[in-house]
Amino acid sequence: MLAAAGLGSDGGVRQVGVAGWKWFSAAEASDPALWVDAPSFIVDMLRSLGCVVVNATGLFTAPGSGLRLVSDADQLAYFEFAATHGSESMRRLLFGVRPGLTELSAYTLYQPIGLSLSYHPVLLSGERAALGLASASGRVLRVGDPVVASLGYWGSNIARGGFLAASAGDLPAAASDYAERLVSPYFACAAEWYETIGIGVTGDELYSVASRHLSEPFFGVHLNPGHFIHLDEWPSSPVYAGSAVALQSGMALQLDIIPATGTVYHTSNIEDGVALADASLRAELASRYPGMWERVLSRRAFMAEVLGITLKPEVLPLSNLAGYLPPFWLSPQLAMRRK
Repeated sequence: MLAAAGLGSDGGVRQVGVAGWKWFSAAEASDPALWVDAPSFIVDMLRSLGCVVVNATGLFTAPGSGLRLVSDADQLAYFEFAATHGSESMRRLLFGVRPGLTELSAYTLYQPIGLSLSYHPVLLSGERAALGLASASGRVLRVGDPVVASLGYWGSNIARGGFLAASAGDLPAAASDYAERLVSPYFACAAEWYETIGIGVTGDELYSVASRHLSEPFFGVHLNPGHFIHLDEWPSSPVYAGSAVALQSGMALQLDIIPATGTVYHTSNIEDGVALADASLRAELASRYPGMWERVLSRRAFMAEVLGITLKPEVLPLSNLAGYLPPFWLSPQLAMRRK
């Protein structure tokens, strides 16, 4: 079939681009074009025909030029639908979780509606909280447990991390200053990230925000502090040191800054997505999707008036929990805010 399509050594096409899932940068491989993540039987067959096989995934997901990274109004409306339901699931968890539940029974508080998932959903506690993307188990939640939770539908990801505690008195003694030592500087970083992002902003500018707040080794922030989001949770990231990639209208991005302290302080996490929309796209969304637009305006107002985070006009929060960071999950009405 491939030869009949004109590929191969007998006068056919010699260089073939294969679009898999992952776009690799020069920081990840000495020759990223030759790293191909498609099934081996396809790549091997192409090479046996005399073809030079290169990774062409960047056509779709390379930062700044990938075709999948700029969405129209319909796609953004779908992302907002997903993020709305995902954030309501997370709200039900944060306001309903309690000691004595198992991870599995706490997971049922999500009440997921059956949308396709962008990655493996998470509800982990205690010593299991460091396992990343493991499934929930029968472990019983206890006061003072470190906890993490995340739920990602296509086009969204909602994640939180903290402690199953009502106040600092429930924390491990060595982390009694958790809110001051970790959560406060982390929230300050997230708030500035929200206020910095916008059309024309470069990836380096967002990277610099995280560097100013969380460069101390204690915080253990190793991943890019922000990335694109689409049907897959992390297509690629424009946020890295020196990045000249300028953000555009139609892009959807995730605030994804995760301290990995590796200590008794555990982590703090406030992951939600935003879309960037110029005046024309905002007018189209308001006209064609009035329900979405009303929710976006309510979120922007809450962030400004209650949390002290003022967004640029083009920044549209997609999640009902955007900016909401409760350090203590047994006191969900207590959340971080700007002075």
